[in-house]
Amino acid sequence: MNRPKAFPIRSTRLALALALGVTLTILAAQTRAEETFTVAPTMVDDEKAVFATVESANVVPARARIEGTVANLSVTYGDHVERGATVATIGDDKLILKLKSLDAQIAGLDAQLAQAQIDLDRAEPLFARGTIPRSRLDEARTAFNVANNSHRARIAERAVIQQQLTEGDVLAPTSGRVLKVPVTPGTVVLPGEPIAMVAEQNYVLRLRVPERHARFLKAGDPVRLDGEELGEMGARHGAIRLVYPQIEDGRVVADAAVEGLGDYFVGERVRVWVSAGERMATIVPSRFVATRFGVDHVRLRRPDETVIDIPVQRGRERPRPGMPDGLEILSGLTAGDLLVLP
Repeated sequence: MNRPKAFPIRSTRLALALALGVTLTILAAQTRAEETFTVAPTMVDDEKAVFATVESANVVPARARIEGTVANLSVTYGDHVERGATVATIGDDKLILKLKSLDAQIAGLDAQLAQAQIDLDRAEPLFARGTIPRSRLDEARTAFNVANNSHRARIAERAVIQQQLTEGDVLAPTSGRVLKVPVTPGTVVLPGEPIAMVAEQNYVLRLRVPERHARFLKAGDPVRLDGEELGEMGARHGAIRLVYPQIEDGRVVADAAVEGLGDYFVGERVRVWVSAGERMATIVPSRFVATRFGVDHVRLRRPDETVIDIPVQRGRERPRPGMPDGLEILSGLTAGDLLVLP
């Protein structure tokens, strides 16, 4: 009995081995490509860190409308007020005395007006019967008109005094937070003197950028606040709303609008990142950077396929399309370096 030849089985095993080797080679090449990164400079926004203060866009004074003495204060530092609310009350004793004097004058004029009305009513029928001349009737009518006009004038003057007493209430000109109250009860004030300073609720970040960056700063530019500046996780973004044309002490003043600034103290200083043009930078995925004993390292593959660890100086994170874990390297790498995973 003849046994079958083993050549076909050996050929099949050899073909399978070759196919498996090719597959492993391809997978190894893909894995190697995924585990390497070629360093190449890229253009990024050149952000500068500046300090900004949280300020109100408008600080409006609540002013006294009459002179007198502060009788009552309804607010203190940090209080929230609504527009039209009473901030303080100013009293003037002279207005009360004037009001009492006018009340007495009006009472006397009431009597004079009543008597003039009686005299006129009496003179008209007497003149109609020819008992008195026309001059007596004209005198009675004139006396009535004089008494009536004097009565109306005193009533109008009393209304003015009453309005002045009403204006003793100092009203909040806008809704917001009370920043300052420069008076106390008993303080003598004049018309137009501020009783309280009210900051509107539309808070802004007031930036003071060095003069050399003035040509890069314009309305609409983005600004960024770090999470630690806000006491929360993550960054917050805003935009430049207004750039003031006057330079103060070598700095450009600008206002930036950022959501959620109402929870801050007015005048608080925070660090803000603003755009100052563009520059070239080296960005690598953060997974290629390892930290040992406080020093950052990357693994560099030489042309002779040897791998060495070199120290680098890392910058801040710069997420980019296709590189969500992008990290800027400030020094230690050059264009064309091949990095491998630690």
